[in-house]
Amino acid sequence: MNQNGPMSSACMPQWSRRVGAGLLTGVGVYTAALAAPVVALAHGPVPPAPTLPGVLLAWTFNPLPLAAVVVAAVGYWWLARRVARRHPRNPVPRYRHWAWGGGLAAVVVALLSPVETYSGALLTVHMFQHLLLQFVAAPLLLLAAPVTLVLRAVDQDTRRTLLVVLHSRIVRVVTFPLLALFLFAAVNWGWHFSELYDHALEVEWVHVVQHATLFGVALLFWFPVIGADPGPWRLPYPARLFYLFLAMPQNSFLGVAIMNAAGVLYPHYATLERDWGPDPLIDQQAAGTLMWVWGDLTFLLAMLLVIVAWVRQEERRTARDEARQDAEAARQAPLESG
Repeated sequence: MNQNGPMSSACMPQWSRRVGAGLLTGVGVYTAALAAPVVALAHGPVPPAPTLPGVLLAWTFNPLPLAAVVVAAVGYWWLARRVARRHPRNPVPRYRHWAWGGGLAAVVVALLSPVETYSGALLTVHMFQHLLLQFVAAPLLLLAAPVTLVLRAVDQDTRRTLLVVLHSRIVRVVTFPLLALFLFAAVNWGWHFSELYDHALEVEWVHVVQHATLFGVALLFWFPVIGADPGPWRLPYPARLFYLFLAMPQNSFLGVAIMNAAGVLYPHYATLERDWGPDPLIDQQAAGTLMWVWGDLTFLLAMLLVIVAWVRQEERRTARDEARQDAEAARQAPLESG
């Protein structure tokens, strides 16, 4: 969408800003719901050593994230059916259904599976949980283009209102790519190198805030890279590459800093009465390595996909130019022969 078009923030009514603030508040509540796992094991007994098949049964059925996932799955399916009825020749692409399902599956694994059960006992598992939310769930959910789906499913008046909200000043500020990049780095570093991380392991509501903020900034970070939904900022492919290039080093440095820390960073894991698994320092080194390798590989894969999309765009543009030139030559041929 053209950010300088008729939907500019200068001419928007006051109610649109209120709606925008309400929308962002709703998004915050939604991400908090997705990031609200049970952390009772952080306060209570250590889970038993992970052995088969017992570890496969160590699920935590917290109703809050479970309900959020069910509502998100049913809501997307219902809206997609509505779009299919309204536009039978142009339904929601199949890959977007798979992307939404894959993103929700990643949320389920992170917040309800044995990953959640053992996240309070092993930092490596806790890191795996966060990486699932930030590097799998967030980009897949954005690839499903939920905003586009809603815009196609609603009536014209509602669509017009939503477009005004999407181009409101508050949304323009929050989704500004450099701000999203800064928030992504600041929130990750802030949690991992402060006492907040240890508090998140000991206090349930802090753990909820941790997951909500990590997941929320991941959505903001990946939004300009995926580019599936309309918004006030749309980066061209070269800018997306540069954006990812800027993001990659901070992830590498954070992972290496955790990996090379001289002592255990989080007293929770050092004082945990666990008689199985690796030493807390070795566990921490493995967690830092996991963040470094997984994060960098994800950034490299994203760069590769952006390059592929860029090349395909140029090929389509070249094909259109050649077709236009051929058509022009065909029109000129009779004139020259005459």
